[in-house]
Amino acid sequence: MRLPDMPLHDPYVVADRKTLTYYLYTSNDPSVSGVDGTGTMVYRSHDLRDWTRPAVVFLAAAQKGMWATDGGWAPEVHEWRGKYYLFTTLHNRDRPLPVPPPNQWGTPFRVPNHMRGTVTAVSDSLLGPFTVIDPSRPTPPENLMTLDGTLHVDPSGQPWMVYAHEWLQTIDGTMEAIRLAPDLSGTIGDPVFLFKASDAFWIGEQIPSGAPHQIPPYVTDGPQLYRTPDGSLLMLWSTYEKNVAGQDGTVGGGYVQTYAVSASGTIEGPWQQHRPLVRDDSGHGMLFHTFDGRLMMVLHRPFDNARGKLYEMELLGHELRVLRHRTDLDGGG
Repeated sequence: MRLPDMPLHDPYVVADRKTLTYYLYTSNDPSVSGVDGTGTMVYRSHDLRDWTRPAVVFLAAAQKGMWATDGGWAPEVHEWRGKYYLFTTLHNRDRPLPVPPPNQWGTPFRVPNHMRGTVTAVSDSLLGPFTVIDPSRPTPPENLMTLDGTLHVDPSGQPWMVYAHEWLQTIDGTMEAIRLAPDLSGTIGDPVFLFKASDAFWIGEQIPSGAPHQIPPYVTDGPQLYRTPDGSLLMLWSTYEKNVAGQDGTVGGGYVQTYAVSASGTIEGPWQQHRPLVRDDSGHGMLFHTFDGRLMMVLHRPFDNARGKLYEMELLGHELRVLRHRTDLDGGG
């Protein structure tokens, strides 16, 4: 298979040097995996151009006592202390969250929410099967409506989960982090606020003339962390532009891949926002290195009926930029 023929959303690549194989994880799609159900599947390749048919490595319904079986978004796999850990986001509309009073999270009105969050599953193999560590609840605080949890290990060796706190609950979506137990089985302490979506200065620059200066909601999606050679910490993340005025008075725009930098090198920041790397309804990207040392970014485009797109990247200090779109690998578009 090749990328133009491979349905995928929220792509995540593990470049496994032991086998010189690229593992591309995404939400299960029964039309290509042949397996029904919410879960995670993985494509494999040795050259980023030709890929195997996907294998299913996780199914939510196969987990005993699982709190949710819908979603399956943003799967990613990390090696940690000799095992492989899968993070993926699930939700359950039949488990409503308490409706916060007005202004508790900056929301000026009452908004019904339901349980949504990232679960942690473990396996001895990149090919699974992955078993959820705690099937009774998501890993982040269950009273928060969150998604897209990712693993970050700070210089002291402390693991963290970094996640997006949903705009559905906050109106102005946030990025937050919470410490994890050494075996990633649970959390320690309270969440730490990192930044909010409206901190991206370029969003305000593009609001059409005549529209209010602040137009909620603001979305945070897809945090991915990357340590630069100069010790800074990058966070790739995605949001929506606000450059198209609708007839109903709303302002919208396409999905974009942007990033922020913590020059201190700490997860706590402060975080400086940078302009988008890729527009055109593209996002939820992550960085990885090819086996010959090239820095690459994979993301999906368009948001609906998405396919994987590959970009060769360059770091200048902690400034990230696109060198070229690898249409030879992803077929262009």
